Amino acid sequence: MEIQFLGTGAGQPSKNRNVSSVALKLLDELNQIWLFDVGEATQHQILNTNIRPRKISKIFISHNHGDHIFGLPGLLSSRSFQGDGGPLTIYGPAGIDQFVKTSLQVSRTKVSYPIKYIILKENGLIYEDDSFQVFTARLDHRIPSYGFRVVEKPRPGELMMDKLAKYNVPNGPLLGKLKAGETITLSDGQVLDGHDFLGKPRPGRIVTIIYDTRPTPSIGELAEDADVLIHESTFNGQDAKMAHRYFHSTCVDAAKVATKHHVHQLFLSHISARYIGQSGRELEKEARRIFKNTRLANDLDSYNIPMKG
Repeated sequence: MEIQFLGTGAGQPSKNRNVSSVALKLLDELNQIWLFDVGEATQHQILNTNIRPRKISKIFISHNHGDHIFGLPGLLSSRSFQGDGGPLTIYGPAGIDQFVKTSLQVSRTKVSYPIKYIILKENGLIYEDDSFQVFTARLDHRIPSYGFRVVEKPRPGELMMDKLAKYNVPNGPLLGKLKAGETITLSDGQVLDGHDFLGKPRPGRIVTIIYDTRPTPSIGELAEDADVLIHESTFNGQDAKMAHRYFHSTCVDAAKVATKHHVHQLFLSHISARYIGQSGRELEKEARRIFKNTRLANDLDSYNIPMKG
């Protein structure tokens, strides 16, 4: 599981930061990539990575402001040109389907794959498969805005080869079945239950992504015990009144959430263009006074999230 930042700026692109988008690479887990917001020129940023658009299977949109969605039509079109990527699902607030359909219709763009739209309306579970769950909750912004919590389900423990050694199980499918917790029968008639030879399940990882919002209790609910929290930090602590006026958060707000809700790693993103160079690094320093494991995200930064246990 890996995170890569495709855009870390707020409002409009700058020389150093493109507008919002982050990729969650689940290649080892699902052979998929999920995007969270698709600001203008996201597909240009992707050209500087090893991301293949056909691997993108899900796109989660926090809200319908332009700096978070203007990259969608181009990306969807390019994905169509690059071979069969299979169906794609877009999760987002009311109107996201109208925006995409109208953009493609007016530009007479035909995509070669089906697009499914899941409109966010209520807090709670919005996606689940055998390995992951995704939860959402309404935030506090000028228009409907949602945060996301990606939860990896517990993974099976390691196969205890030392305990299994006396049974002389041959390499191959039988070992694979035991590792999957299945029951097998050996050539001599012995029956082995895979659960008897597995270590303790390893807890899954949690990634929380919070874009445009004022501080609100639902952020904490999404961020609780997260391995990684990506939190908008449009302003520094001295500009807290301005942040409140424009329905945004500060780096201090983000650090307080990380501290209170036992986050492991905090990334500051959605940075206003007013903070460049040293002033940008000051955001990180200010947040670290409250929460040590804070990093200022920059475009194209990546972070591998280690397994627990």
